Amino acid sequence: MSGLMDLNFNDITGEMLKVISDFDMEKGFAGAYNIREDTQCAGRQSSANITITPKTDKPGIDITVKPFTKGETVFIPACVTHTAVDDLVYNDFYIGEGADVVIVAGCGVHNEGEEDARHNGIHRFFLEPDSSVLYKEKHIGTGEGEGLKKIDPVTECFLKENSRLEMDTIQLGGVDRSTRTTNAELGKNAKIIVRERIMTDHEEDAVTNFHVKLEGEDSGADLVSRSVARGNSHQAFYSVVEGNNRCTGHSACDAIIADNGKVDAQPALNASNVDAELIHEAAIGKIAGEQIMKLCSLGLTKEQAEEKIIKGFLK
Repeated sequence: MSGLMDLNFNDITGEMLKVISDFDMEKGFAGAYNIREDTQCAGRQSSANITITPKTDKPGIDITVKPFTKGETVFIPACVTHTAVDDLVYNDFYIGEGADVVIVAGCGVHNEGEEDARHNGIHRFFLEPDSSVLYKEKHIGTGEGEGLKKIDPVTECFLKENSRLEMDTIQLGGVDRSTRTTNAELGKNAKIIVRERIMTDHEEDAVTNFHVKLEGEDSGADLVSRSVARGNSHQAFYSVVEGNNRCTGHSACDAIIADNGKVDAQPALNASNVDAELIHEAAIGKIAGEQIMKLCSLGLTKEQAEEKIIKGFLK
């Protein structure tokens, strides 16, 4: 192993790391990791098979996974802990042929001040043939300041033959403004699977943009977004799936509205090949009254029943 072995971050980052990356203060991170706090590196370590190198031309890192690496996890969480911080980082992932790894990202923004605090992570994934990645990302906003808490991730994915990328992304709450943009281009028999869950409340606003190009023969995409809009919050879901070869594509948005929440869902399909099989779905509604009544009959209050239903929906 090589790199910065000692971790050096504040208590706010420590608390957010527990939520966004299941960090254990006693055990630390096993394997390769890079922790970013307020635009700076707060700890970095490579492993025998995963190398993390800082960029020299702009803020960010290159993560290189050796071919046929199996069963390893790399952690790259980022935290903003002060007001008036606008963090921009570029992270590139180079996944070697035949590798099968887990990447745990995640971002927390804490704001106690009057100015905005923001993290913008631009990630690019380059998957070589027969490689596989499970990408896990949690976002959270904390703090009682009047300044906004913003998280705006951009993800660019390039999948070669027989590769697979599974993205499990969650916005836990407290993020005032977020725009999540994911673009992917798939080669022959490549697959992308996305499971997105978003919770908004109060005056929060969240926008999701998916654009997937199925270029290779027998490539496939399965995009599913589940969301809950409470208070006066607003969410928008936009997806475009292009079938440019024999392929399969599925896009779905399921949303629950509570209070005065608003949701826009606009899934789109573009096919330029007679053998492209593309499907999209969108459903927006409220919590069914009979569900609440059933749980209340078991001794729960209405508020407890709603929380239980929402938790199950976003699971």
